[in-house]
Amino acid sequence: MKTAPPSPAPAAANAAAASFAALEARLDYLGESDIELVRRAYRFADEAHLGQMRKSGEPYITHPIAVAVQCTEWKLDAQALAAALMHDAMEDCGVTKHELIERFGAPVAELVDGLTKLDKLEFNTREENQAESFRKMLLAMARDVRVILIKLADRSHNMRTMGDMPRSKWGRISSETLEIYAPIAYRLGLNETYRELQELAFRHLKPWRHDVLAKAVSRARNRRRDLVQKVQAEVETLFAQAGMSIRISGREKTLYSIYKKMDSKHLSFAQVTDIYGFRLIVPSLIDCYTAMGHLHQMYKPVPGKFKDHIAIPKVNGYQSLHTTLVGPAGINIEFQMRTEAMHVIAESGVAAHWLYKANPTQSQQAEHLGTQWLQSLLDIQNETRDAAEFWDHVKVDLFPEAVYVFTPKSKIMAMPRGATVVDFAYAIHSNIGDHAMAARINGDQVPLRTELKNGDVVEVITAPDSAPNPAWLAFVRTGRARSKIRHHLKTMAQNESVQLGEKLLGQALRAEGIAQVPADEPVHQGLWDKLLHFTGNRNRADLLMDIGLGKRIASIVAKRLVVLLGEQGQRPDALLMTRERFTAHETVSQGAITLDGSENASVVYSRCCRPLPGDEIVGYLGRGEGLAVHTRDCALARKLQQKDSERFIGVEWSDEPTRNFETAIEVTVVNGKGVLARVAGALATAEADIVHVDMGQESAQDAAELRFVLAVRDVQHLDAVMRQLKRTPSVIQTKRQLPKG
Repeated sequence: MKTAPPSPAPAAANAAAASFAALEARLDYLGESDIELVRRAYRFADEAHLGQMRKSGEPYITHPIAVAVQCTEWKLDAQALAAALMHDAMEDCGVTKHELIERFGAPVAELVDGLTKLDKLEFNTREENQAESFRKMLLAMARDVRVILIKLADRSHNMRTMGDMPRSKWGRISSETLEIYAPIAYRLGLNETYRELQELAFRHLKPWRHDVLAKAVSRARNRRRDLVQKVQAEVETLFAQAGMSIRISGREKTLYSIYKKMDSKHLSFAQVTDIYGFRLIVPSLIDCYTAMGHLHQMYKPVPGKFKDHIAIPKVNGYQSLHTTLVGPAGINIEFQMRTEAMHVIAESGVAAHWLYKANPTQSQQAEHLGTQWLQSLLDIQNETRDAAEFWDHVKVDLFPEAVYVFTPKSKIMAMPRGATVVDFAYAIHSNIGDHAMAARINGDQVPLRTELKNGDVVEVITAPDSAPNPAWLAFVRTGRARSKIRHHLKTMAQNESVQLGEKLLGQALRAEGIAQVPADEPVHQGLWDKLLHFTGNRNRADLLMDIGLGKRIASIVAKRLVVLLGEQGQRPDALLMTRERFTAHETVSQGAITLDGSENASVVYSRCCRPLPGDEIVGYLGRGEGLAVHTRDCALARKLQQKDSERFIGVEWSDEPTRNFETAIEVTVVNGKGVLARVAGALATAEADIVHVDMGQESAQDAAELRFVLAVRDVQHLDAVMRQLKRTPSVIQTKRQLPKG
């Protein structure tokens, strides 16, 4: 929002001085030494921005001053006000963090650094830009919430002066305000800022609709002025007679909230009946409920329009009683009842901490809830390094729709609308999410993908050997659950690759006459350091993972390790070397690995030939792809063996596989009514699971070919399945699908 013409005219300098005088007049809550810190920050910022002007023609320094003035509304301390005055100094004026530390101390420098935009980074897309900036804000915010308060004040002033910006920028900046800044203000309980940002963004994003609505509301206000005054007088009389001290104020629905209601519910302006309302500030919590009782005696309540946000606060700590009543002339009027302490938190949220420092208990709950949300996002950031993935995690968490459910111990949990049992499990603890196996809602067994509804009592059943399923990512709603699942799956794949790498290196070492891999112990530290220097890996686990993923060949690493062991005086065992080399199969260059189906991500059973226990198999260690298992006569495996034989290792089946394996069969049948059902029945009788069926695209003929992918135990089980099929009427022939070669 600035240009850089020659030095400012005297009039501009006077305008800047007048702006700072207005700020100085608001600093009466600070001590003299604190006020002096703010003055020094102003002089520094004024000098740094000298000659820079805003689009409106005002000196640029008037913007940081306006941001600081907004911060005084929240009674922020001198460090925050100094940071607000200098928030653009590092970004725009070449000021270094070190310079700020020397002149203003580390706390102020940290606040300014947290506010500095990331101009020096290369952004590929607009979304990545948002994600990175948002991450920077969150990291700073988790350390110090004042950073986000200053950032929101900065955005508020930019939105107020948007009229001076080119219209081409209105849409992007207003959308960003609605999608990022307003929801953050809401989640931190800054409701006044939240409403203002929404209103300003709406005015510049949809100016025509804003103007039409503003005129309609103005006309309605004039028509109903007498009605509103009558209701207010009746309510004041009612509570005076009841001897209850209240403060009543009228409130009008914002233009943006009217627009959203009209848009989402497809209503005309005339159909929006709750534009007007009243807020009652009462002395104590119990008075909120008493006041509601009096109002319900005077006006009839609208069924289903009562909300108790005192017993169940909103996710940002907001507390009030809401009830909608049928007033004079049949007009619906909403009443809100709250105490003074609730009102401070409702309007100022985490900023209430500074507003009421003398009585911190008033702001404790809202600040605690806001911090909880920030910490949850910080956890996601620590587990997610990709900016777009991070934005994907947090975008859904920003919006305030919530459902309230109970744990079996009757603790209330607020969850985003659409959250599932898995989201609930991770919200309680990541260990419960990681080991979730089943769930009960209100005593009934339900799938883990079940969406939660208000009032549900949710019980998660765990098992020690249960682990997150990649399929969960398709239905979880919260960013926390999604990042925890991805993190677990990634860690699991890495751990399995390390284990496979250790097995491969161990077998390659035995072929060189060394009985086992040197342990990860201090006595072998020098040996591993030399080996890692040779391979270029960071640590032992990193090297073993590379071997498990096929990025390094175990036999080459083993030969180097033998040389290093020889330098330490350890000689190969000739007997072991002879036995290992003569028992190894002639077509493979490393010893055999035993497979039982429990290997998960580190071993892939190739889809080209779909090997089964009982088949002769070979293992191919692809570059960075882990171990691929093929049947010995697979055409693809034979081609790879000719080209890359040193990457083949011996593999063999365990005597007791732990699961079923997939295989493909072709069944030729006499086409007729019910033939597919009969074939499926025969497969079920033979205890084979159908994974996939393909009936082809040919038009109906006398004979048809059905292709199945089945899950079976081993080759013997497949033979039994095929015998069962051959005995089935209508089946002409059946055969296992094998790769052509």
